[in-house]
Amino acid sequence: MVESPVEKQARRVREFRQREQRILEAALTLFLQQGEDRVTVEMIAEQVGIGKGTIYKHFSTKSEIYLRLMVDYEREMAALFQSPKISQDKEALSRAYFEFRMQEPAKYLLFNRLEEKLVKSNVVPDMIDELHRFRAKNLESLSELIGARVDEGLLEDVPPYFHYCAAWAFVHGAAVLYQSEFFQDVIQDKDEFFRFMMDIGVRMGNRGQRGKKRADTLPSDQTV
Repeated sequence: MVESPVEKQARRVREFRQREQRILEAALTLFLQQGEDRVTVEMIAEQVGIGKGTIYKHFSTKSEIYLRLMVDYEREMAALFQSPKISQDKEALSRAYFEFRMQEPAKYLLFNRLEEKLVKSNVVPDMIDELHRFRAKNLESLSELIGARVDEGLLEDVPPYFHYCAAWAFVHGAAVLYQSEFFQDVIQDKDEFFRFMMDIGVRMGNRGQRGKKRADTLPSDQTV
């Protein structure tokens, strides 16, 4: 059966997108295995089974590959916040957030490291702006979800950024710990350790976690 021009164009677009996805997946695998600085475009092309020139039909530089991976990561986060599960059960937010961030600590740390490099070098500024727009939108969504839980009396009544910054710090520390050469020997059961960390993280910021205010615990003549 002969393809019509429309069908042929649709097939080419589909194949182009599929190949682009294979490039991104191969690049991420190599970055995680060998470190981003050691990986070349030639290595990515070989991993995918295509020529080096074909890579450049999709991405002008390796930095564009970095940023596309990071933008897609933020898109995944945005989809998580918009999922029916979260909108219907706001208590699921904390667990979903920690699961997303901590399920692949090496990828999280890779993107954190890449962002610092790319911002300092100011390469591909348009894509960096796109990344930051996605991040800002995600933080806005996160603030709304946290604010709703504060209004329901489930979380401590502090600005939403207190909650998500504390969560970020907790996840970041857990990911760094996971990658630490010293603690590789200390943490013998990594899966159980991360479940333990997640249980702590999910409870962070719950109403009553901070205890009573100091003024409530001091005698009346010692209040400050």
